[in-house]
Amino acid sequence: MILDRLSRSSGVARWCACALLATVTAFAGTAPALAKRAPAPALDSAAVAVADRYSAQAAEQILRAGGNAVDAAVAIAFTLAVTYPEAGNIGGGGFMTLYVDGKPYFLDYRERAPQAATREMYLDNKGKVVPGASLIGGRSAGVPGTVMGMWEAQRRFGKLKWKQVLAPAIAYASDGFEVDEQLQSRRDKAHAEFAGKTNFDAYFSGLNRGATFRQPELAATLTRIADDGATEFYTGQTADLIAEAMRGHGLISKDDLAAYRAVWREPVQADWNGYRVITAPPPSSGGIGLVQMLRMKSDLAPAFEGVPVNSPKYIHLVAEIEKRVFADRAEYLGDPDFYKVPVARLIDPAYLQKRADEISPDHISVTKNIRPGLDVSALGVQSGGNADVAGSMPEKAETTHYSVVDKWGNAVSNTYTINGYFGSGVVVPGAGFLLNDEMDDFAAKPGVANMFGVVGSDANAIAPGKRPLSSMSPTILTRDGKVALVIGTPGGSRIFTSIFQVIENLYGFHMSLDGAVAQMRFHHQLLPENTIFWEPYAPLDGDLAKQVEALGYKLQAQSFNGDIQAIQVEGRTATPMADPRGRGVTLIVK
Repeated sequence: MILDRLSRSSGVARWCACALLATVTAFAGTAPALAKRAPAPALDSAAVAVADRYSAQAAEQILRAGGNAVDAAVAIAFTLAVTYPEAGNIGGGGFMTLYVDGKPYFLDYRERAPQAATREMYLDNKGKVVPGASLIGGRSAGVPGTVMGMWEAQRRFGKLKWKQVLAPAIAYASDGFEVDEQLQSRRDKAHAEFAGKTNFDAYFSGLNRGATFRQPELAATLTRIADDGATEFYTGQTADLIAEAMRGHGLISKDDLAAYRAVWREPVQADWNGYRVITAPPPSSGGIGLVQMLRMKSDLAPAFEGVPVNSPKYIHLVAEIEKRVFADRAEYLGDPDFYKVPVARLIDPAYLQKRADEISPDHISVTKNIRPGLDVSALGVQSGGNADVAGSMPEKAETTHYSVVDKWGNAVSNTYTINGYFGSGVVVPGAGFLLNDEMDDFAAKPGVANMFGVVGSDANAIAPGKRPLSSMSPTILTRDGKVALVIGTPGGSRIFTSIFQVIENLYGFHMSLDGAVAQMRFHHQLLPENTIFWEPYAPLDGDLAKQVEALGYKLQAQSFNGDIQAIQVEGRTATPMADPRGRGVTLIVK
C-alpha cells in the first residue's frame, strides 16, 4: 500500500508500471529460479523515504517487480535526476551506505577533480579567492560519479536487470512530470543566479508550476545508459558530449571520464548505546563527526542529566561538542587516497573522553583556544590553527537523500549531490543534464571559508584526481545484527549535526520517529564565533532566544535545516518518515 501522500498515481507512473511488467515478463524464464533461492522475508513490508512522489512511485514499481533495496535505490537515483533536478543527478556524485545479507558496505562515488585542476585555480593574481569562481560555470565542475556508483551497486547487489531499474526515469524524462510550486521557486532563484552566465534557462525555463515538463535529450541519454551501462557515460557518446561542453569552458576531459572509478571503502563503525553505527568514511567528514558527537554526548551524560531537548543548556552543551568536531574536521579530514586520515584516533573513546572533559556546562569556550585535538607531529602534518572567517553563508538544501529497506531486511542509505541548487548551472548540450559545482567543496585556499562558511586545511586542498571533502553522512544503525534505523539528509555542513539531533531525539528523548524528525534543529560550526544557526520555529524575540543570547551566543535564523529521510525498524515493522520541511514522501510496500 502507498501512504496518503502517494494516493494519486500519474499516467506516467502507470506507463512505467506497464513497461516494467513487460520487462519482467520478458525475463520470466529466470524469475522462478531467483524466487526459489530468495530467503524468507524478514519484515512485513518494504519501506521507502524519499525526496519526491515520482521517485517513490518508481521504487514501488521496482519492489513489486521483485527488486531489492539496491534495485529500488538505483531506480530512485535515476528518477530524481529527472524529477528533482535541483539536486537529483547523473552529473554529480555521492555516497551509499548499505547493509546487505547482514553485512555493512560503503560505496564512494564522489566526484573527482579533473587532471587539469590546480591548487590555486580559484585565486586571483594577488592570491585571493575569486568570489563565485568555484560555484558557477564549467570550471566549477568535478568529474561526475553518480552513474558509475549506481552501476557498481546494482551490478554487485541488485536482483533485477539494469534496464528495468532505469525504465521509470526514462518514462518521466520522455513523457514528462508535473512541476510543483517548490521546484518552480527553486528554479526562479537559480535563474537569478545563472542568468547570462550559463545555458541554464535554455533548458529549465519551462519549470513552471502545473506544467508538464519533458526532457527529450535527457531521455535519450538515460536510454543509452540503460542499453550500454556505465561505459556509455564514461567513454561513449555522453562522454563526447561532456568533453565538447567543457572545451573552452571547463576542465573535464574524455581522459578524466574514462579514468573515473567508484570505490568500495570500509564504513566507519562504532558501538553506541547498544547500537552499531555504520556510517560514511573519508572523504566524508560526516561519519566521523557523527560518531564524535554521539560519543562525546554519552561522555557528558552527567551534564545532560535532566536537561530538556532544545533548552538553553542543551543548545550550549551540543554547541561545545560541535566546536571540537569542526576544529578536527578542518585540520585532519580529506581524500584518504591522498592523505592518511587518522580515522581510528579521531573516534577513539579515550580521545573523545578527553575532548568532552574540556567542556564546561556553564561557560562558553573561547573560540581561539579550540584547537585540533590530536598530536599533529605524530601525524606528519602542520596545524594551521583557526582561520579568520568574516561570516557564514546561509544554509541551502542543495543535496538529496533517500532511505530504503526491503522485505528481506536489506537497507540502503544514499546521499548524492550536485552541490548548490542546480549545480554549476551548466547543462551538457545534447545530453540534457546538469553538471555539479563540487569543486567548491575543496579548500580553494586553506583557511578561507567555502559557501557554507566552513574552512579546510591542506588535507582538502585542490589536486588532480582528488575527491573533495564532504559532510554527506548516509547512516544505518543496527541492533543484534538487524537494521534498526536508516537515516540521512541534505544540508551541507549541517548534515551530520542534523542526523545527530534526530538520533538523540529518537533514542535519548524517546520520541516517536515523526516527532524526532519534526523537532526544531540548530547548528554551530566553530566559526563564525559563538553563532548558533537555528530554525525560526521559536520566535527569535521569544524567551528561548533571550536565554540563549544571555549565555553569550549570537543567533542567526536559517529557513531550512535539512530534509531528513528516515526508516525505523522495530521487530518486523519498518516505519518510514519524510521530513515535513521538504516535499518528500513515504512508501510502504507489502
